[in-house]
Amino acid sequence: MNDLPPDKLINELSELYGIVPYYFDMWGNKHVTSIKTKSALLKAIDVEVSEDELLQRRLKPWNRFIEPSMVVSVACQPVSIAIHLKCDEADEKALLITYSLKDEKGNTDEMSLEGISPTAINVINGIRYVRVKLPLKDKLAIGYYDVAVQCNGIKGVMRLIISPDECFSPEGRTWGITLNLYSLRSKRNWGIGDLIDLRDFVEGTVRLGGGFIGINPLHAIPNEPPFGISPYYPISRLYRNLIYIGMDEVSDYKESPSTVKPDLPDLPDLIDYREVAKLKEKALREGFSYFYDNHYISDTLRGLEFKNYVKEQGMALERFSVFMAIGKEKGNIYDMRQWHPALRDPESPETHKFKKNHGREILFYQYIQWQIDKQLEAVSKRANELGMRIGLYNDLAVGSAKGGFDAWAYREVLGEAVSVGAPPDSFNPNGQDWGVCPFIPEKLKESGYEPFLRVIRENLRHGGALRIDHALGLFRVFLVPEGMSPKEGAYLRYPSEDLLRIIALESVRNKAVIIAEDLGTVTEEAREALRRFKMLSYRLFYFERRWPSRDFLPPGSYPEVALTSVTTHDLPTLYGFWIGRDIEVKGVLGLYPNSSLRDRDIEERKTDKALILEEVNLFLPEGFPQDAESIPEMTSPLCLSVYRFLAQTPCKLVAVSLDDIIGVLNQQNLPGTVDEYPNWRQRHPLEVSAILSDERLMELASVFKDMAFTASE
Repeated sequence: MNDLPPDKLINELSELYGIVPYYFDMWGNKHVTSIKTKSALLKAIDVEVSEDELLQRRLKPWNRFIEPSMVVSVACQPVSIAIHLKCDEADEKALLITYSLKDEKGNTDEMSLEGISPTAINVINGIRYVRVKLPLKDKLAIGYYDVAVQCNGIKGVMRLIISPDECFSPEGRTWGITLNLYSLRSKRNWGIGDLIDLRDFVEGTVRLGGGFIGINPLHAIPNEPPFGISPYYPISRLYRNLIYIGMDEVSDYKESPSTVKPDLPDLPDLIDYREVAKLKEKALREGFSYFYDNHYISDTLRGLEFKNYVKEQGMALERFSVFMAIGKEKGNIYDMRQWHPALRDPESPETHKFKKNHGREILFYQYIQWQIDKQLEAVSKRANELGMRIGLYNDLAVGSAKGGFDAWAYREVLGEAVSVGAPPDSFNPNGQDWGVCPFIPEKLKESGYEPFLRVIRENLRHGGALRIDHALGLFRVFLVPEGMSPKEGAYLRYPSEDLLRIIALESVRNKAVIIAEDLGTVTEEAREALRRFKMLSYRLFYFERRWPSRDFLPPGSYPEVALTSVTTHDLPTLYGFWIGRDIEVKGVLGLYPNSSLRDRDIEERKTDKALILEEVNLFLPEGFPQDAESIPEMTSPLCLSVYRFLAQTPCKLVAVSLDDIIGVLNQQNLPGTVDEYPNWRQRHPLEVSAILSDERLMELASVFKDMAFTASE
């Protein structure tokens, strides 16, 4: 190959590895990806900028015996597997290829092919390559298979994934309540809402006729303020936060001679994650000691149940527990970048030595995950027993923190020198760097998509629905190279068809609905793909307008295959929206660059209130004021009228924010702040028992009863 100019080399490699050359922002402005950004992204995804790399990439798949993974529709059968060989024409008839297909239960089908008829031929640098298709015998069911191939001493293995063409979709429509589990208050919890509170809420919601309960991500986080308390900035999306364990149903703790007791009276309105986590961990350690001495060593039924759980979870849980044990020893530092370099590799001799010397501590962290899993399973089981249509509606964060467990355990697949973020928009004119590490598409495919499918599978565990935050990331991800600003970021293409099919497979297997959070600038191609797989669109009342005007869309304009709601944790509650609490807080915190922007928001809010009143007028009680200016505060009848409006849409699911119904003013998270605002720490003013008997909740139930919603079977 002739010497290429550096810029041309970078451009060609960028195209081959999926770096998008330009994008349009929300205002329609074109942003061209610079050579500097392309170079940094290539380095971050482990691509060497060289002509040899360019040549090797162009020669794929000819110089690869077999692809590492292939995802196929169940409708496209029989399936055949392509392999590539160096082979002279004279040797074709003498070739013997043996291959096998192994399913998830270990059943193996052995096959062979003697003599070949190439389906394609290519001569590269004087060497003849052939493509051979290996047929698989039977119609395959959806699932995961290993295909092992051998020819002339060359061996290769492919993960074959047979997927359905659509996600699971329930009959009819239903409604449910979304809440932030941490914010629930009760007489018995230890300072933060837990899984027993959630079970109580499930029971209460079923009595009201609701079909699901939506909760915040329960992902593992450090529980250390200010950065380590966001459920959307986890150290792992595979495992969960001990803070949600309901201690009064941990039998080992109750049976042990533990002296650890919570100080329950007069809980403050703001949650202290560090103190709650410290208290629960201490109690769990005492419970674990009792369990170890009385069940684990003697292999009681309970001890064997735990061992079976550990075996089922395998290497991933062991690694997570090693990571947590190292972090604990380092003084609650769960960022591997702050550890000794030798411990940053899960397979290093130093890490193995640590594992050998801390066996019981590692068992303790496995025990914690077992406790969470058992309680979550119990909640899900209770929902099913009561006939709740969908059950738990889980939330999956867009990624995990750089330096966290996922980055440590899957370092070959996750990019460490780059962050996921967002380009400039009206909310953040400078763009965003979320500090989470992305999958590297090429490496993900090499892994057989194992880390991705494990994330989906674990978050569907014990759930009937899953919301995928920032679903655009299944198609392309906005990346910010280390040391650069979000304004210099660029998009990287992802193997969307494969990812969507894996999600569909896990959805069907778990009979779980998938909600794709598709807010913001989403291409029509992406929307069409989500529709094709029957992933529910995510439609918020605040945003469903006739842009560029601010008029709200009528109910009939909402799509059927969608979940609709009023707001999210990042946006104002209805009560806060009406009085402009978000505008007031941003003003006090100095988040407006100038007063004119604040004045603009105030005027737009006045307009929005008038438009809301006009849109929901049909659903208001007789004699209700018709002028928004004469309604200084949101009222329960007005709030319920907005949800009556959403009940008139054809959307399959309507999600009601608990904060709206009980009149909470402050939103749970204020984007652009860290500790200036009490993000993720606000406890509800009412206890769970009081909420479930609140007249406003009874009135909410009547809204959906009137609309003939089908909540349970």
